[in-house]
Amino acid sequence: MCPIERYDVHQDWAHSGIIRAGDFCFIGYCAGNVGKDVESQIRGAIDQLERRLAMAGLTLEHVVQMDCLFRDVWNIPIMERVIKERFKGKYPVRKSIETNFAHVGGPDGLHFQLDAVAYAGE
Repeated sequence: MCPIERYDVHQDWAHSGIIRAGDFCFIGYCAGNVGKDVESQIRGAIDQLERRLAMAGLTLEHVVQMDCLFRDVWNIPIMERVIKERFKGKYPVRKSIETNFAHVGGPDGLHFQLDAVAYAGE
């Protein structure tokens, strides 16, 4: 049986930022630069994703799937531009979803968040 490793654990939220189970890592709730413009938030979320991946010895190149949550899904072209820059052609499968975030900042706060799956096998 493969051990399950949890990283970036937040007791107050009852949340793990990244879980490695076998050859896969599951990364949740990546957000950053909350309260700034949507491009800054997308960049901040990918920065957070990179930091969490590093905890398991991985990089963006290991990401195989992303769920991208938007307050306004019409901001997808901004995200695509940033993904092209950051992933350098090693693009994950992804889906984009529009949602209302339950976040302290309300409508002026969180505009983008992502969750991801990374492959950690050989």
